[in-house]
Amino acid sequence: MTHLRRIALHVDEPDPGHFYWVLMEEGDDASQWLELESADEPTEMWIDAFQAGTAALLGYVPDERIGPRTADDDEDASPVG
Repeated sequence: MTHLRRIALHVDEPDPGHFYWVLMEEGDDASQWLELESADEPTEMWIDAFQAGTAALLGYVPDERIGPRTADDDEDASPVG
């Protein structure tokens, strides 16, 4: 069975009034987060960046019933090593 990916969305404001959405995914351990994707252009409002980031996150979800799943797991493999 594939595992649910741990993807987080946050909004960054590197300059006042310039908001960028950023998607991060948990790395090999819980203390490591890697940037997946981010906005190319800023928005003027935090909520607009957040909504655009949410739309980008949904792009990683092929089935809304189960959320974003890992692609590298073999669904036919035994769950025990």
